[in-house]
Amino acid sequence: MARNQTLTATSYAILGLLAIKPWTTYELAMQMDRTLNRFWPRARSKLYEEPKKLVAAGLAEAIPGAHGRRPRTVYAITPAGRLALAGWLAAESAPPVFESEQLLKVFYADNGTRADLSAGLRRLRAWVDELTGTNIEVGSSYLEGEGPYPDRMAVLVLTSRFLDDYLEMIDRWAAWAAEVVAEWPEDPSTARPDLAELARTVEQATARASRWAASGDS
Repeated sequence: MARNQTLTATSYAILGLLAIKPWTTYELAMQMDRTLNRFWPRARSKLYEEPKKLVAAGLAEAIPGAHGRRPRTVYAITPAGRLALAGWLAAESAPPVFESEQLLKVFYADNGTRADLSAGLRRLRAWVDELTGTNIEVGSSYLEGEGPYPDRMAVLVLTSRFLDDYLEMIDRWAAWAAEVVAEWPEDPSTARPDLAELARTVEQATARASRWAASGDS
């Protein structure tokens, strides 16, 4: 469909929320903050643009209404929008993009001090701890039967497991890195590499490649 050519993955993220229920732009932004921002963070200004793009493409409709005396617009998905969402889900996805300023600083740590590197690793673990609290709160709400949209629980279990496994990996790595760095001299540029750890990393990657090859999906 030609008029869908300007749509992005963020457009479809909003369309997916509209497939759950109609929302105002404010409600969409709040829902993004609560859920998608943990793995698809976007500026609030972008989120207010997307519903209008979906309406222009015929994939959503704008329904005028009011909240008390204040006018408001509620956006709802159209049948064409549901077809477009299904088509996007079936299409090939772009590879994941990983971005971390903390890891970027580790990469260049030989230009700084051991103390700075250690402090950065502590802050990274503190960030993990903060997000872990969110994961516990959200997951527990569903286990207690109080989570919103329980009919979507099957897919939510999949995404929540990924998000927590991701935090677990970062925390485990940061703890390991902190132990390694604690043995370094104050000037990281003079630290001696642990080739045994590098060998274990290569062994791990080789084992993973072997599992992939054995699965027959390659």
